[in-house]
Parts: sequence; structure tokens; C-alpha cells
Amino acid sequence: MTINDNQLTKEFSPINDSVTINEGERIDDLMRNGYGIIQHPGRFCFGMDAVLLSSFSKVKKGEKTIDLGTGTGIIPILLEAKTKGNHFVGIDIQEASVEMARRSVELNNLTHKIDIVHADIKEAVTVFGKASFDVVTSNPPYMNSGHGITNPNEPKAIARHELLCSLADVVSQAAGLLRENGRFYMVHRPTRLAEIFGCMYEHRLEPKRMCLVYPYVNREPNMVLIEAIKGAGKELRVDKPLIVYNENGTYTDELLKMY
Repeated sequence: MTINDNQLTKEFSPINDSVTINEGERIDDLMRNGYGIIQHPGRFCFGMDAVLLSSFSKVKKGEKTIDLGTGTGIIPILLEAKTKGNHFVGIDIQEASVEMARRSVELNNLTHKIDIVHADIKEAVTVFGKASFDVVTSNPPYMNSGHGITNPNEPKAIARHELLCSLADVVSQAAGLLRENGRFYMVHRPTRLAEIFGCMYEHRLEPKRMCLVYPYVNREPNMVLIEAIKGAGKELRVDKPLIVYNENGTYTDELLKMY
């Protein structure tokens, strides 16, 4: 589900109408601060998981945040709109996504608050330095590299499958980028929770808060939101479940508040 959903859309005019919109691209309304985002349906449009992660993540006044695998830049843009953080960075290996994300930042007149960097997640600590951020976020590829890939060179395959980085890469780089007691926020699949927790423990990231996301009240969860703190003690709080849809297929009130 993208933000361009018929339950959520409204007429939209960009803040900065001088930004180039290429053929095949569209501007989706983020319904926050008048912001929009440039997307291309043929590449990879952000989904509900990115929006939920931006609502689950806590960024305090004056803090510096980086998003690993930022894609179109959706999470830095939403976090700038929703929080009082001082500066936001997005990093992605796909040059076309980085170029598009940079135009979205310009579209919203946010070049003074958000930087989009073209680099490999696996080199993030080398690029930015150890302990250089208060908060790290990531909506990483969910699927193992051999899981149902039709074309490993397609942008959608790179976004969904662990072709260019693994879960261990994301977690280890997040740990390296965080200051002591810094916070790591990630959205992933519940089926990989044991692996996620094991990887976090290995890198001194202690899971502190978790929320399971259910498509319907009578279905199994298909997403999990996790907050981990670098160097914290052992205590995990489980938030109440988040239900996305009512029985009639409309969004629940709790979901709509997050949007």
C-alpha cells in the first residue's frame, strides 16, 4: 500500500514547483506539512511499512538521524515533518533512487535539514564515522537473497531481497553509527524475529520495544516494529498490537492517525 491510496489522497500542489519531474514519475501527497514525494511506479514506491516506522521512531529535539537504505527518501522526510530532530540523512546504493530522493528534498525546501548520500550501507561507518548519530532507522530488504527473485538487477528486487546487503550488514552498521544509548528503529518480518534479536545482541543493541502489525484482527502479523538501544539493559516492552484494516476493508482509526 502506498500513500497514493484512494482512502487517503487529496489534491496536492508542491511547495517548490521548480523541481523537475521526469516522464513516468508522480508526486504523492504525504499529508504532513504540505510535503510531497516523487515516485516512479516502475521502480519501487514506498509502502505502509515506511510510514509506520516513521511513526514508531522517536527523534528528540536536536538529535541527528540516519536512514539506512532510504530509497526515495520517505523516512527522513517524514521524520523531519513529525519530529524536532536537528538533521536527517538518508543513504542508498541505487543512484537513481538517490537522485529522485534529492529532488523530493528540494521539492519540499528541505535541503538545509536533509542530506541524501549515494553510498553502500556496508560502508556507512567508514563514510560517516563511528558513533556519529543519535538515531538510526531502517526499512531493509525482508527476503533472503535466494527467495523468489525474478530479476536480481531490478530496483524492486534490490529493495525487497538481500542482494546487496544482509540483515547482519544493516544491524552491524547501525550499531557502529550509534552513540552509546543511541536508538535503532527497524521494521521487518515477524518470521525473522529470532534472527533479528540474535544479530542485535551480537552488536550490543538491546531490543527495548516491539509492536506487531496485523493486517486484520483475525490474521497473523505480517510486520514487526522494533526499537533497540545501544548498550542498554535487558528489558523488552511489547506494545499493543496494531491492526491495519477493519472487517470492511477500511483503515482502522489508529492506522489513520499514523498517516
